[in-house]
Amino acid sequence: MAKVFFTANLRRHVDCGAMEAEGVTVGDVLSRVFAIQDRLGAYVLDDQGALRKHMTILVDGQRVRDIERLTDPVRPNSEVWVMQALSGG
Repeated sequence: MAKVFFTANLRRHVDCGAMEAEGVTVGDVLSRVFAIQDRLGAYVLDDQGALRKHMTILVDGQRVRDIERLTDPVRPNSEVWVMQALSGG
């Protein structure tokens, strides 16, 4: 199962620890996590199921490319990091 981690700044808003979930895509894995933590899903995804603009997801250290449908592949031993995107200048 993939391991899903949430950064400290996200855990400050939603009580969520690291979790494990099965799936072959980012969307599959997150749907299983959000089935347990539904409040977290509303914070990370918009009403269309796309990644919110202030969020980013890394799979094995690489930023996901498909932020609308979350079809990037996930291996059984992948690490998925969900975090708030930082911007500024």
